[in-house]
Amino acid sequence: MPPQLADGLVAPATLTEQLFHELKEKVREFRPKDNLGTLDRAYAFAASHHAGQVRVSGEPYMTHPLQVAHILADMRMDLVSLETGLLHDVVEDCSVSADEVRKNFGNEVAHCVDGVTKIGKLDFFSAEERQAESFRKMLLAMVDDIRVIIVKLADRLHNMRTLSSLSSARQERIARETLDIYAPIAHRLGMGKVRGELEDLAFQYLDPESHAEISQTIEAQRGPNEKFLAAIKRTVEAELRREGIPARIDGRVKRAFSVYQKLKRQKITIDQVYDLMALRIVTDSVKNCYAALGVIHNEWRPIPGRIKDFIAIPRPNLYQSLHTSVVGPEGRHFEVQIRTDEMHRIAEEGIAAHWKYKEGKKGPAQDDQRIAWVRHLVEWQQDMPDSHEFMSTLKVDLYPDEVYTFTPKGRVIVLPKDATPIDFAYAIHSDVGATCTGAKVNGRIVPLRYTLKNGDSVEIVTTAGHQPSRDWLSLAKTVRARNKIKHVINLGERAKAIEIGQKYLDKEARRLGVHMSRITLGDMEKVTTEYGLAKLEDLYAALGFGKFSARQVLLKLAPTEVKDEPETAAPTDLTPAAQPSRDDPDAVIHVTGMDDLMVYRAKCCNPIRGDAIVGYVTRGKGVAVHGKLCPNVQNLLYDVERKIEVEWARDTKGSFPVHILVHTDDRPGLLAQLTSILDAEKTNIRNLEAKTEVDQDSDGALVEMTVDVRDKKHLEKLVSAMRRISGVRDVERLLS
Repeated sequence: MPPQLADGLVAPATLTEQLFHELKEKVREFRPKDNLGTLDRAYAFAASHHAGQVRVSGEPYMTHPLQVAHILADMRMDLVSLETGLLHDVVEDCSVSADEVRKNFGNEVAHCVDGVTKIGKLDFFSAEERQAESFRKMLLAMVDDIRVIIVKLADRLHNMRTLSSLSSARQERIARETLDIYAPIAHRLGMGKVRGELEDLAFQYLDPESHAEISQTIEAQRGPNEKFLAAIKRTVEAELRREGIPARIDGRVKRAFSVYQKLKRQKITIDQVYDLMALRIVTDSVKNCYAALGVIHNEWRPIPGRIKDFIAIPRPNLYQSLHTSVVGPEGRHFEVQIRTDEMHRIAEEGIAAHWKYKEGKKGPAQDDQRIAWVRHLVEWQQDMPDSHEFMSTLKVDLYPDEVYTFTPKGRVIVLPKDATPIDFAYAIHSDVGATCTGAKVNGRIVPLRYTLKNGDSVEIVTTAGHQPSRDWLSLAKTVRARNKIKHVINLGERAKAIEIGQKYLDKEARRLGVHMSRITLGDMEKVTTEYGLAKLEDLYAALGFGKFSARQVLLKLAPTEVKDEPETAAPTDLTPAAQPSRDDPDAVIHVTGMDDLMVYRAKCCNPIRGDAIVGYVTRGKGVAVHGKLCPNVQNLLYDVERKIEVEWARDTKGSFPVHILVHTDDRPGLLAQLTSILDAEKTNIRNLEAKTEVDQDSDGALVEMTVDVRDKKHLEKLVSAMRRISGVRDVERLLS
């Protein structure tokens, strides 16, 4: 029995020693032939350097790396991963050099410790450029040795389990980073168990009210639900026994965060969640999986559209299972998941379930689908100098929603939700995509804007010599297709812009009396450098696109020769128009470093003060300013040269009209409560319309309104107050 302190706590030294003893026992179970001497040395090395350090909770610091190693041992990771778990903080927190780790534990451990240390220092919430660079570094570390991110996930999981000791500000920041970055990565690696716990822990700190409300509802129904599941389980066990199908059956209630996402996404109440309760049947073979599905459907009526076969067509992270939702006794819905033991292990542990570690190899096979997306992103990011584009691409890849389609020969093509035949064509081959002129889906000709659905059989019609058009960018959803289309468009647009820019500069020089023959190539290159451009062609292209005015360039080239005359229109018809008045909401936006370009807020997203914004030079209209989250931004910014820095002015006041949609219960008095909040905040209502939802089996209502807000903080305050009203299901800002 370990010695006890006066307050009943275990003595620190004994606590860490006991944890390490338990770790070794755990490792011996799945690695009985391995020499654990290096693990002893890693523990001794870490314990000596962390000696005297304590966590915010008051525990010895060494308990953290030991718990991280325990999580890795539960995943049955190799010794390099376990040693990295024990040593992952010594470089950052103990002034130990990477060379010292390498000298004591070898290149592989040192490499992994260095990778985990670097990921720990990345700032995922800084300015977009630095944020993008942080992601690039993390992707490179992952593709180099996937064990780096697995150790980091274990590190983050234990930190989330012990987050209560930190300040509320740090809790929120770490939880947000966990939900936005680490949980999606765990999902892409197929690590469902880690992902689920990370999401629920983060949800608890990011929205404690919603977490408490959903948890209380689930808990209040736990007794009846468990009784219901127990009865269902007995019925299923008896039926499977009768059919001679061996199986292990577990019941579960859906996770709090998963319920929250479904309520928010579908705008429904918790009693409308079909898969709140689920049975999981684990059997011995694929054949028996389908046999078990037949037993379930023979016993209860399946819900149409709720049967999914991920065994025949696995998800990209290699998840496999049969899913069906059925109407059980008393009309209650529940879900059934059916899989083999191997499938269950993969669903829970993902990439760690098939740890193909051999001497000289760094984890899984190079062709493992679960890290193929990382390799593709590392390749694609070389062609994405624009940080906003890179971040948007990454978010699409971190949060995939797949559609499974087929070639005429039966090959499965997995595409993102809302993908079109253009995406399908480029997934087949770049040449097929470029020469695509039409498509047949299930034998029927469809337009290229057609949204592909699960099970569609697609045949692409091609024409030799055809080239993609700019309109395709609004249709393509995959990174591959968009990049290929942009490449072709950019070549043509840039050549045209360079020609227009040269003509524009020559025409303006003649009008202003500037003798271009006196200006040397060196003078031109100097001005090019002043604008932060690499080549003279870049300057001409920027002029052709209207990003700079020719007058500004000539003032730099020949300031004494330029006559004081207004500027003429550019050949592109990109005319710097009169600035809006101070009362115009558009007057609160400036182009960074320039004052002679017209600026206007895009109607598609209607950005308000405080929104992150980006400018895009348009032909004949000046600079269109979009919110960075605007869905049209990616379609517009196919050419990085047209992007321009814009900022909110500090010395102007005014209000912005914002369109808000409130999803509520249909009950008396709720509208009065909403308007009283607007009145209390002295918010002008431009328009308001309330109606009962009639297009679905729902007891809800919609309140649509246009109100004037001062800035983003004012809007967030209104939305937060509305969400606190009992009966309000969700509040969303409509971009148009």
